[in-house]
Amino acid sequence: MYSVRPTPIGKDVLSRRTRSLTTTRPPAKRNHWLFSVNPHHYHWDTLFVKGKEMWRGAGTRPDAIRALKQVRKGDRVLCYHSAPERALYAIAEVSRDPYPDPHDLESKMLVADLRAMERLPRQITLDELRENSLVRKLKFLKNVRLIISPVTEEEYSEILRMAGIVATPGLPLP
Repeated sequence: MYSVRPTPIGKDVLSRRTRSLTTTRPPAKRNHWLFSVNPHHYHWDTLFVKGKEMWRGAGTRPDAIRALKQVRKGDRVLCYHSAPERALYAIAEVSRDPYPDPHDLESKMLVADLRAMERLPRQITLDELRENSLVRKLKFLKNVRLIISPVTEEEYSEILRMAGIVATPGLPLP
């Protein structure tokens, strides 16, 4: 609806009246990721000791930076140790969207803040992941050199089941 209203200067201004719009966003879909680190350079226990930390594991690798750009606050992360352990170790949560590394003067690196959630009751080895038909299509299993890999909701649920975390009716999985 349009109306004409006078202004203090004496000129009429055409203004548009709109009803106040209240927009409600549906809750953002939480994504799941697998972050892989070399335990000789960074051990996931460090995250549990500190509680929350800036994760710099993507480095300057283009594939890792591309994947890290898709990570959002609230996403869940399966923490994986590469050689020699080669096992899923813990669950973390992204506590801040990715941002340029403040320690990188060239600002080519991206980092994300992670918050420790819980260690898996039982570590899941790479061989166990490969043997399970429900997680066999996991992108990480096709290329174990990936630092960051997306995980589907079904794969995430199955991995937690393998680790000994079972969903309680009415409560979401961690």
